[in-house]
Amino acid sequence: MSAPSKPIAELTLRSILLGGLITLLFTAANVYLGLKVGLTFATSIPAAVISMAILRHFSGSSILENNIVQTIASAAGTLAAIIFVLPGLVIIGWWQGFPFHLTAGITALGGVLGVMFSVPLRRALVVESDLPYPEGRAAAEVLEVGAGSREGAAESAAGLRLLVSSGIASAGFAILTQMRLAVAEAGTWFRVGSGATGIAGGLSFALFGVGHLVGLSVGLAQLVGLITAWFILLPLLTAARPMPGEVEAWAGTVFSQDVRFFGAGVIGVAAVWTLVRIARPVIGGIASALAASRARHAGEVLALEEQDLPIGVVAGVSLALLLPIAWLLWSVASTGPIAGSAAVLVAGALVFVVVIGLMIATVTGYMAGLIGASNSPVSGIGILSILAASLLLVGLFGRDLPPDTTAALVAYALIVTGLVFGIATIANDNLQDLKTGQLVGATPWKQQVALVIGVIFGSIVVPPVLDLLNTAFGFAGAPGAGPNALAAPQAGLISSLAKGVLGGDLNWSMLRWGALAGLGFVALDEALGKAGRMRLPPLAVGIAIYLPMAVILPVVLGALIGAAYDRWADRTADPERARRMGTLTATGMIVGESLWGVGFAGIVAATGSDAPLAIVGEGFAPVALIGGTALFAGLIGWLYRGTRRAVTSMPAA
Repeated sequence: MSAPSKPIAELTLRSILLGGLITLLFTAANVYLGLKVGLTFATSIPAAVISMAILRHFSGSSILENNIVQTIASAAGTLAAIIFVLPGLVIIGWWQGFPFHLTAGITALGGVLGVMFSVPLRRALVVESDLPYPEGRAAAEVLEVGAGSREGAAESAAGLRLLVSSGIASAGFAILTQMRLAVAEAGTWFRVGSGATGIAGGLSFALFGVGHLVGLSVGLAQLVGLITAWFILLPLLTAARPMPGEVEAWAGTVFSQDVRFFGAGVIGVAAVWTLVRIARPVIGGIASALAASRARHAGEVLALEEQDLPIGVVAGVSLALLLPIAWLLWSVASTGPIAGSAAVLVAGALVFVVVIGLMIATVTGYMAGLIGASNSPVSGIGILSILAASLLLVGLFGRDLPPDTTAALVAYALIVTGLVFGIATIANDNLQDLKTGQLVGATPWKQQVALVIGVIFGSIVVPPVLDLLNTAFGFAGAPGAGPNALAAPQAGLISSLAKGVLGGDLNWSMLRWGALAGLGFVALDEALGKAGRMRLPPLAVGIAIYLPMAVILPVVLGALIGAAYDRWADRTADPERARRMGTLTATGMIVGESLWGVGFAGIVAATGSDAPLAIVGEGFAPVALIGGTALFAGLIGWLYRGTRRAVTSMPAA
């Protein structure tokens, strides 16, 4: 009789520690990137590559252990999205910084509740669904390649080298911009007939890498949004609102007060359309799959790869989490001008979090399966959530309130939305991870525990990083924000919507026009899809209308260059491997600049100077523009040539 086989390592201490370390680094990078540009990057694949490159030196490592590492680290790509909401509390002046316990509590409670809410959806949306889960399948393929052969180990090592080299190049160039030896951003404003507009671009490896990762379809959609905002809307609106003074102040005011709300209208319609389109298949798929599951597994012992966290544990944890959520909300509502209504506010918020949270967990899980966690319009969910929360508060309290009461209600709506947003982001990520686990034979409950651990790790690092960036740079629109303030686009929009709904001064006119345009962009996208052409996601169009050109243009350029690289990759002997190498190079660009951005924020905070590394004056700017542009282009070419050499030098699969 043969001895029983040794269990395969899966949820181990070293996988937790390594996953936690990667989570801390990638969460910090994503917080900075999200506040700068309004986008975050997926961390599952780079985390899997790093894990395989490190754990292969330890005995007994396995594909399942590497899967746990990427599951924990994937929280960095999603939990950091809480910065799309919470900086709004600073922007409206309610917070001056980010209190650790309150910020970490909102982040952790919403995130863990998101894990719990998505557990019952695994069988319906992962096991018994034909949803593609593009990122989940890609991560599984990376893990299988790395575990399957010596060539897989070589690919992991080569991928890690590409990640590190592009990260160093990205951080190095960012340092040159802080020294003022290269220009990070340049633009000019000018008149167009009786109106005005501008042209601006940025030399940012992080934004360029984002463009590569989002792909050509999203990149072209953002180009459409850029053209709409800057060469159609802005000239027309400035011509209709002539102002004295400099062109920059005139056009800039119109852009921030009108064009951005037009973009918000497009974003809102795009988000609603996504929800409407998928509502029926979500409800029908869950109902039929759960019915089939009960019939098939009645009395049957489930295999390890079918074992979720027990439903009793899920229900118990979910109910238990409502107690600290209620305490957190009470601590906010029981002081100040809304203290008299604290009990009603807390009770209503708990119902809102549970009901809306369950709906959103289902919707975002489905969207992750349909288009991937990175492309899922979670920020649109946040917009709809803040509108719903604000309108409910208007129904309870009305609009003719003292300013301090209105401000307190806006802050309360943002905190409730933060909890719902945590549910949305983690549910979006959890099902993607569970698809990867299904493909590699992982134990679902261990992955679900791992993601809870990732949420806790991420919740610890989010508050201090937010505090550091707020101290060093501030956020656009916040009291006392300086010239280097981070854009925080979603947080600014969400706080503006809450203030506008509760205060009654929302720019409804531009929102309505944007909503009408959003219907047009939705119709265009659907027509392109039916014709079999490349689609133009309307949410990407709306984001490009909302954000400044200097942010969008590098993303568009990255998408175009990335598409050219992918076309080359498709002609290689192993296209998928070549594409993965390109993905790792682009990810390194993002991570390098973003981590340096967090480090630079520390230098700014310590010195009290907004340019502590500058070694030349403003007179060097023309040289910095020309030289910096040439160096940027040269480094991009060098990195992609290195990636191609790495691909062609690897042994055939």
